[in-house]
Amino acid sequence: MPKISSDTLWELAAAEVHSRESGGAEDRDGGEAVNERTVLLMGSKAGGKTSILLRCLDRDELSKPTLALEYTFGRRARGHNTPKDIAHLWELGGGTSLSDLVQIPITPVTISCLSVILVLDLSKPNALWGTMEKLLQAAQAHLERTSSQVPKSKPGVKHQTPSHSAARVLPKDYPDRELISPFPVPLLIVGSKYDIFQEFDSDKKKVVSKTLRFIAHYYAASLVFTSIKSESLISKTKGFFLHLAFGLERGKTVSSDPLKPLIIPAGSDSFGQIGSPPTVDVDITSLHAKNPKDLWKKVYERVFPPESTNEQRELKDPAKDPQYSEPQIDAMRAQKDQELEQYKRNAAKSWKGLELET
Repeated sequence: MPKISSDTLWELAAAEVHSRESGGAEDRDGGEAVNERTVLLMGSKAGGKTSILLRCLDRDELSKPTLALEYTFGRRARGHNTPKDIAHLWELGGGTSLSDLVQIPITPVTISCLSVILVLDLSKPNALWGTMEKLLQAAQAHLERTSSQVPKSKPGVKHQTPSHSAARVLPKDYPDRELISPFPVPLLIVGSKYDIFQEFDSDKKKVVSKTLRFIAHYYAASLVFTSIKSESLISKTKGFFLHLAFGLERGKTVSSDPLKPLIIPAGSDSFGQIGSPPTVDVDITSLHAKNPKDLWKKVYERVFPPESTNEQRELKDPAKDPQYSEPQIDAMRAQKDQELEQYKRNAAKSWKGLELET
């Protein structure tokens, strides 16, 4: 099997310039076109996004905290002496605090070949729904704005065939097609840190598993649980990743047992199979939900009350986030802050003195 390789950024830039100057995405010999796709990874803060991405790219590197929004890429040859397909990979850090940055990788140029991977930390179920909801809303809102700006093809100019259109259309035989709200672009939901989650109480695992199955089916998304400590689970996750990044055929394995790692490709689940929300001593009729999604949210948050957002508000400024701490720089920043406060106090005293004189 051809391997994924990584070239220097300059080589990638040179290839892009050559492609544009030649009026298309074909190679010099007029052979097969180079396919380019974009994948946006976002999700729980410190949820393992970077580690999962590195494993999917077969890169033996130590993961480090993502600073705001980071870019990398992967290349994969389809065969001997064939062009390498390119996957542009964007990773959003900071959990939900920097969700506005999704506008950078989501553009009129990329939207036709864009996919989204949402990584949710299974070991922190109380933050799971809030993280999922805010990030998907931010991405969906910008996708909808961007889709109206997609440029039309110009006559006589060669273009690569996109992996899907800006407006996502499901097959007519897609399960519950009239009852779901497909995400604008292909979506993969990854439940990370399964090695910790598997030690949870069985009733709580059922609540999380059934809820994520509902969310995935509601958005016409694929769902997979994984752990970087399990080669088998990483292999399954890699299959989904390669499908989005390079168009490879994804695996056909399906596992919907709530007490085992979930592996559910988009289109292989249904509301009938998922069933009703796990009540767990909750009277559904008393929840006054506006729609099925709202009902699942209310049931889920009865079991896993959402965490306070005060900490998130305080960490809106990345300079105050301990994840990005730099002792020497932070010490200098603290010193300058003190000098600024002293300057403000002195200025206030001087102003009062002027007022008394007048």
